[in-house]
Amino acid sequence: MISRNNRVKGYLTILGAGLAGSEAAWQAAERGIRVDLYEMRPAKPTPAHKTDHCAELVCSNSLGNNQSPSAPYLLKEELRKFNSLVISAADAHAVPAGAALAVDRDHFSKNITEQLSKHPNITLIREEVIEIPSEGPVIIATGPLTSPKLSESISHLIGQEYLYFYDAISPIIDANTIDYDKTFFASRYDKGADDYLNCPLNKVQYYSLVNELKNGEKVPFKSFEKPIYFEGCMPVEELALRGDKTLSFGPLKPVGLSHPETKEQFYAVVQLRHENKEGTAFNLVGFQTKLTYPEQKRVIRMIPGLENAEFFRFGAIHRNTYINAPDVLTSELDLKNNKGTYFAGQIIGVEGYVESVAMGLLAALSAVKRIKGEVYTNPPDDTALGALLKYVTEYRRQSFQPMNINYGLFQVHEMKIKDKRERNKKIELKALDSLSQWMEIINGELIK
Repeated sequence: MISRNNRVKGYLTILGAGLAGSEAAWQAAERGIRVDLYEMRPAKPTPAHKTDHCAELVCSNSLGNNQSPSAPYLLKEELRKFNSLVISAADAHAVPAGAALAVDRDHFSKNITEQLSKHPNITLIREEVIEIPSEGPVIIATGPLTSPKLSESISHLIGQEYLYFYDAISPIIDANTIDYDKTFFASRYDKGADDYLNCPLNKVQYYSLVNELKNGEKVPFKSFEKPIYFEGCMPVEELALRGDKTLSFGPLKPVGLSHPETKEQFYAVVQLRHENKEGTAFNLVGFQTKLTYPEQKRVIRMIPGLENAEFFRFGAIHRNTYINAPDVLTSELDLKNNKGTYFAGQIIGVEGYVESVAMGLLAALSAVKRIKGEVYTNPPDDTALGALLKYVTEYRRQSFQPMNINYGLFQVHEMKIKDKRERNKKIELKALDSLSQWMEIINGELIK
């Protein structure tokens, strides 16, 4: 057990150096707080991580829409106002991805690890924590792949079992093994540069692919497990099972993707996104999968241009766990029955990389105020930070499910405007104005 009874008053302990924990450590340290940041890797690996880097991206290298007006863009802009470590690293190591912010995941995570390691107020400790520290404040940001022993400690503390869902990872292809004569570069609706590599399919090719996705051998679940998926990250074969046309209206939709030279339209299109800045690897967009490795080779090689594809990483599936946050957390992200013990990131039921970063930021701001003996004020509900926080701490329907940031979480007058773009732009401008006013309270000065 970690105990700081003999430590200098004012320390903050953070468990987990993923996206949320890394952001939390940075924000606290930048505000003069000494931080002990614990990360169990590489001493204890997880089923999904491949390196010992902090803030390693697991399922994708995309941080979502980066164009105004959209809720994912707004959340990133709010984080940029706080000089977010994670978003700064993402901007610095972005790779072409049309309207999305995608990163070279290796350079991105190395950058964050280096920044945390050299910060004078942060001590990065590489060891597994199996019990929650007896002295607070502490931020638990161990993510959906929390180690079994610590998970047991958390369950005892919160007095309930975890909820769970299954998450899937897309394969990564060696760029040198793609047949570029059968593919073309373009972004949907010409948004951004020609950032995506597109593999066009005719009707026969599409239905053959769908058939093999449905019938291919999958990695089986354990007998006691019920397959529960997050709708925003469904395995491609599960989507195929919902109907033969489902993929053509989903990740393989051909709308807005005609051939740049011939203007030919296609029945379906598989898109690949750059995995790194060098352009040596591509990620299959929307191809999260639980097919076995041999089946992934066979089925993906049915896609035009990928007949000889070699894989840097196969797709996979792993179980993610999260707590029932509305039942156990306050609006400051600490436990109702154990003040000063905070939770942040995917473990509290937000879905998405940037959403996890946002919760790390908010937990850190609250903990810093507690350490300094100052009053903390939550972000306004009309900001992306506030809307997301309200969902994870106040959602009271029967089934609490992980959630991405979206404008449906906002309860503002502008939602009545019929023109979608006009409405979203007004929400965005109002949110950024409210954020500036809130930051004046949090930081003691208006940050523009």
